Amino acid sequence: MDSPTLKLLISRLRQHVDRLAGLIGPRHIGKPSSLEAAANLIEHEFAQLGDSIERHTFDAGDRPATNLVIQRNGSRAPEECVILAAHYDTIPETPGADDNASAVAVMIEVARLLSEHRFRRTIRYVALTNEEWPHFATESMGSIAYARRCRQRNECIHAMLCLEMVGYFTNEPASQQIPPGIPRALRCAFPGRGNFLAAVGNLASWRLHWPFRRGFKSATRFPLYSISLPEKISAIRLSDNSSFWDQGYPALMLTDTSFLRNPHYHLPTDTPETLDYTAMAEVALGIAGGLARLAIPDTR
Repeated sequence: MDSPTLKLLISRLRQHVDRLAGLIGPRHIGKPSSLEAAANLIEHEFAQLGDSIERHTFDAGDRPATNLVIQRNGSRAPEECVILAAHYDTIPETPGADDNASAVAVMIEVARLLSEHRFRRTIRYVALTNEEWPHFATESMGSIAYARRCRQRNECIHAMLCLEMVGYFTNEPASQQIPPGIPRALRCAFPGRGNFLAAVGNLASWRLHWPFRRGFKSATRFPLYSISLPEKISAIRLSDNSSFWDQGYPALMLTDTSFLRNPHYHLPTDTPETLDYTAMAEVALGIAGGLARLAIPDTR
């Protein structure tokens, strides 16, 4: 990507995060106006790309909640779907720049990068709500409701890519922690600096790693660390990917590793100025490349 285009991508990512985490701030069901403002922002950005948006509304206890679904049908295998998803809610205590405005920003810009391309498989972008406590792993979690709907409809989800905190990067030594539960003999294989994007799958999703990695590396030189782990390593189940695993769908969590790296996790200090937007731009390029590889470009 040429320098002016890269600068524009960086500027757009920064603007999305500033609006979500700076202008709107905490986004949760207890502040319905803020949650709706975030949903409206996402709808506006996709509408500008020419996409139509489905509102998937589900029961979240005392009030309804809404996932946003944007679908671009494939040309040759439209029944096979690749999902790129990010949750847009936060806990009440944080403006949520990394968690998870960074992911929403990257999802929007990946959709922009791929908007002029045709793919054999259907690509679906999903903005999920109610990922955070107290909804996580309950009936009111947005991804649980959505993944169940996919299964009830017997949809063929070829791959689900979950964007979970993709904006915090550092080259400081010993800045990267290792997930709890990793055997001592394997710890030496984990990076010690938090300067990479991780693609994390369960054991059943291992086949996604190679095509995603090839596509990612064709688009950027940014470091990517790919690994599949057993689900007894609880840290790999702490986002929306777990809802799709539970329905038998293959999924990867794409992440800066959250609390294993970012000292601002779930704190009021998770603000826009703490993120690395140049790194985020490279991440967006890489994810666009990986998503494109999974969806298979139609070059006719």
